[in-house]
Amino acid sequence: MATLTAPSSTKYEIVDVEEPYGHLIKRAGIEGTYVGASEDESPWVPFGDNAAIRHLAFDVRQNVYCNILWIKGPGVIGTHKHRGPVWAIGLEGTFRYLEYDWVCKPGEFITETPGTAHTLVTDDPNGMKALFWMQGANEFYDEDGKFVETLDVWWFMNHYETYCEEHGLEINKQLYL
Repeated sequence: MATLTAPSSTKYEIVDVEEPYGHLIKRAGIEGTYVGASEDESPWVPFGDNAAIRHLAFDVRQNVYCNILWIKGPGVIGTHKHRGPVWAIGLEGTFRYLEYDWVCKPGEFITETPGTAHTLVTDDPNGMKALFWMQGANEFYDEDGKFVETLDVWWFMNHYETYCEEHGLEINKQLYL
């Protein structure tokens, strides 16, 4: 069995790569984006009393949104159900779901599948931060299991834009895919 290796390039400059559909990509495609670490590029927007979200990407064509969730100390994000897939990686502190027996630590990766309800908590005295990439709606429920609200790409865009408008901050177009 042969080992697959990628050929290395020693040319330290942009290489012109032929693209048969380059004209279409240039006309209809969207360039990749960059969002730096500065809060000028994406502020921490309050999400309840003990949490904040740093929005990183909104894709209205696919109902996809990416953000960093920060729970500032021990706390909970209410019971919710995803209607699409979710991928997350722990960045700081630890978090878990009451419904499962694992704890996510920095550098660890989790997936959530559509349809199951779960309750995100952190017992960490310093709270937690995690990067979430989500597709589809999140349905939030109250303590009695009654539906409260749906959060989707439009909700997250409104969350970000309303905060920016209220605080005189410029909307960062790099967040929109």
